Amino acid sequence: MTTKTLAVAVFCGVFLSLLALAAAAEKPAWRQATPSELAAVLPSRAPVESEHIETEMRTASGIVDERGRFIAGVVLITAGYSAEGKYSHYLIVQAPVEIGGVKLRPGEYAFGWSREDGGDTLTVHFNQAATGALVGTANAHRIPGASRVESLHIWPPGDKSLIQIGRFEIPYKVGDR
Repeated sequence: MTTKTLAVAVFCGVFLSLLALAAAAEKPAWRQATPSELAAVLPSRAPVESEHIETEMRTASGIVDERGRFIAGVVLITAGYSAEGKYSHYLIVQAPVEIGGVKLRPGEYAFGWSREDGGDTLTVHFNQAATGALVGTANAHRIPGASRVESLHIWPPGDKSLIQIGRFEIPYKVGDR
């Protein structure tokens, strides 16, 4: 191998390495949010339609990227509110996300669910929190095998890319913008 050929090979290797690093840097890295981060971003009383419904902060779960954008949710305590039976959770989305085929833009959402087929599927309906307008519905399926029951768990995309409600899961994808 000549010196010129070796120099071209080294240059190409360095160039390709830099391209790979740039591509990896463009995709945000998400991690599990800490309880204190969740307490700072989620309200103790969520604005849902015309009410401010209490939240159960010990059920809060979410993810955050290196830019400080959250996708986080918490269980609503709806007893005594008009939302009782309609919504079960409050969700803050600060980056575009697609949950089970439902595309959510950054904003605030309330969602609830119903069982449809004898217990193996939940139909989850996502609504604008401020107006109650339906954004879309998605199916959550029972997690195969034994799983820990969680009121809400939003897994980081690198781990499972799932939102867990009880023993049910909905896949999600975070958008780039």
